[in-house]
Order: sequence, then C-alpha cells, then structure tokens
Amino acid sequence: MEPLYLKNSQPCRFGDIPVATDFREFADEARTLLSDSRCHCVNYFAFAAQDGIHLIMCIANDAEAAIAVFSHILTDSEVPSMQIEAVERFEREISENHGITFTGHRWPKPLRTTPDDYPFYRSDNEEHHEVGVGPIHAGVIEPGHFRFTCEGETILNLEIMLGYQHRGVEKLMIALPTIDQKSILAENIAGDTAVGHSVAFASNLESLSGFKASREMVYARTLALELERIAIHTGDLSAICGDVAYQLGNAVYGRLRTPIINYMQKWCGNRLGKTCVRPFEAPYKFTKALAEDLLKTLEAFEKDFNLMSRQVCHYPSVLSRLERTGSVKYEQALEAGAVGMAARASGLSRDVRKSHPYLLYSSDMETVVKHHGDVYSRTQIRIEEVGNSIAMVRKLIESWPFDETATQMAAAATPAMAPDTFVLSLVEGWRGEICHTAITDASGKLALYKVKDPSFHNWRMLELAVRNNEISDFPICNKSFNLSYCGHDL
Repeated sequence: MEPLYLKNSQPCRFGDIPVATDFREFADEARTLLSDSRCHCVNYFAFAAQDGIHLIMCIANDAEAAIAVFSHILTDSEVPSMQIEAVERFEREISENHGITFTGHRWPKPLRTTPDDYPFYRSDNEEHHEVGVGPIHAGVIEPGHFRFTCEGETILNLEIMLGYQHRGVEKLMIALPTIDQKSILAENIAGDTAVGHSVAFASNLESLSGFKASREMVYARTLALELERIAIHTGDLSAICGDVAYQLGNAVYGRLRTPIINYMQKWCGNRLGKTCVRPFEAPYKFTKALAEDLLKTLEAFEKDFNLMSRQVCHYPSVLSRLERTGSVKYEQALEAGAVGMAARASGLSRDVRKSHPYLLYSSDMETVVKHHGDVYSRTQIRIEEVGNSIAMVRKLIESWPFDETATQMAAAATPAMAPDTFVLSLVEGWRGEICHTAITDASGKLALYKVKDPSFHNWRMLELAVRNNEISDFPICNKSFNLSYCGHDL
C-alpha cells in the first residue's frame, strides 16, 4: 500500500485515500514512516461507518512538505498497539471513543474521562509519597489534576489527568447549522489561540469550496497570527518572571502585552483576536491609519521589550531558576512526538510555517531552535520569536495591498463545499502545530471534523520535564510550556 501524499490544505476525494487490507499492513506503514526523524504524526483518528470503524493516519514529512494519508477499516474490536510513544495518546482516544482495545498498549488509561477508579501510577516504596494538585486550582486556571510521586522534595513521576471540561467541540462543529456559528466555535477551541484555530478552520472550509483567498485576506491572517504570537509570548514571559519572584520582569512584560492586545481590539473589536478571521472574507479592513498606529505601537513596545529581555537573560538570580530546570532531551522530545515551541527548545526543529508553508510563510523563513530543553531555552525561544514576529509584521506593512477591498465575497451565498472530500490544514500557532481535518458527505456537508491542538502532543513533555526536579520547580516548568487544558479536552 502506497500512502496518498497531500500538501497542506490540499483537498482530495475521500475515496482516493488508500485502504490497507489488514491492520498489520496499516501499522507497518506507520512504523516505517515514523522511523524517519523528519516525519511525525499530525493526526490519527477513527470514525464509525456502516462497514466498520475507519482509521485514518496522517503523517507529515517535514523535509518534503508532504502529508502521507492512508486508512484501514476495522472489523475487529481488538488490535495490537503500535507501541510508539508519539502515537499512544491517539490510540487512547480511539479506544475511549470507539471501544477498540489496543493490546500491548503501555498504559491504556482514559484520555478525556475522569472515572472514580482512574488508574494512577502508584509506588509501593515507603520512602515515596504522593502530592495531588487540582482539579480545582487557586486563582483563574482551567481544571486539571496533577499527581506527583516524590522522594522528599524530588519529583520521581508526574501523571496528569485532564478531561474535566470536555465540551464536545467536534460534534458541535457538525451540528451547528451556520458558518458563523461554526466560526465562533472554532475561535473558542482554545481561548488563547483564537486566531490560530480560526485560520485552520477557514483554510479547511475554503479548500473544500475551491475558494481562493484575496491578497488582503492572506495578509490579514498572517498579521493576526503574528500579533497573537507576540501577545501570548509576552504574557508568558511575565508569568515566568512571576514564578521566579522577579517582580520587575513580571510587571514590565505584563504591561507590554496590553498595547498589543488593545491594538487587536482597535482592529477587530476583540483583544484576543476573535472575529478577526472568518472563512471567505476579511471582516475588518486593515487601513493605512491602522498600519501607522501599529508601527508606532511596535516601536514603543520593542524598545522596552528588548531592555527587559536583556535584564532577564543576564540577571543571576533569574538564571539560577531557569537554567537546567525542567530539561527535556532531544531524544525524549522526538520519541514523545513534541511539536512547536516545546520541540524547538529541545533541538527538534518543527515549525509548520517553514516545513508546510501557508499564507505568506515560506520554507526559507528563520526558525528559532535551542538545544538545552530547559525552562531557559523555552524562555529564549519566546524572546527571539517576538523579535522575529515584529520584523515580519513590519515587512507585511511595507508590502500591504491597501488598494484592495475589505471583503472578497459577493453578497450572494457561501460557496458550496465539494462532496465526499477530505482536507487537512496545519497552522503554526504560538504554542505549536494546530491540525484541523474535515470530511464531507455525499451532499457536501461536514460529516466529520477533527481538531488537534498542540497541547495534545506536549502534555507528555511536561511530565518528562519535571522528573528529578524539586516539586517547588513545578510551577515554573508548567508556565514554561503554558499548555492548554481546553485545547486538549475539546
């Protein structure tokens, strides 16, 4: 069986996806592809049909900007686990949703349900003790339970249980009748990544409809993504400083985030960028006055941001808490299937903007990669990516197509989506790789919508990062990843 190779957001007839005759052939193909470090699993999911449970595997080759797609139809309720670390969460999700047993799975525990008899790891060593945190946390934070196994103050193991706010996003995406309602749902998949998820959703619908976005739409979406990256990275730097008791950094970075999100409100009416991106249109025209305002905002921002960042990167008491804390090695990141910023901090260069270009991104763009895999590496990546995003925003403004109209759609109706079609869109959100997959039915309506937030991959990275660290270092390790609970729970 030869997989079907697609480009990012390239639609195909669903019937053209190759089907493996048996599960062994399906699994062997996945193992072969994933044995190449240039490849990683971007999605693996199942859905029920009359002829059985359809398994769909999507593996990206980052060196060739191609995505291998192939399938298998399960008629049995029990198959062997692939026993691949980067695939185990996908297997757990399929098992939980469709009752499939993956024999030999290293730990087939629930992924998004929270039963009373949840099978936590336990140690019989009398010198070990457990510390439970959550699901209800102090302050404003999403619900999740963290179970630490410790020896004294040293963390030996962390197990994370999520699923407390499973909202049924994927089923709602099918059930909601209008594109506006679906768009509102997409931008609320993860509230801190409203633009990233909205762009992935718009890319899917427009690809299914054969719609080509105007230059202004492409420019506006690229700009919104980079402003979101600047704002969230800056806010995260504030949180990191707060967790190591560096109050000056906490205050300055926190203050600097404000003009960026206030600018988003000036542009689209929402500080988190909601409503900024909609399929088939550019809802808010980016004017020359807005461009001039943004340049002034960035000029003031950059001066103070760079000054504060130099302080953080040279202040001994800050470095003593960031360096060598929460380290994840390259080999661990590769095995876990890490994506985005968390992967790049460990030397694993995964950035969809470069490897599977879309909008105005290209394969020759600069990607920030660090190699120590610690909190400091993740801090450095944020600092340098903010600088790169500012430079990109300035280049966008220099070449902006101001002569185009604010919207491209005719006042008529939304373009119809192609029937029996499959499409997969990848977007590099500030946190990492977002993947939206859609399949239409015979009438051209959405029959399946599958969402994968980068947090789905990277929660395992946090579990690895805290091992052999003191439990007092957990908050700073956690902040350095800033993963999404709701993005995982869906």
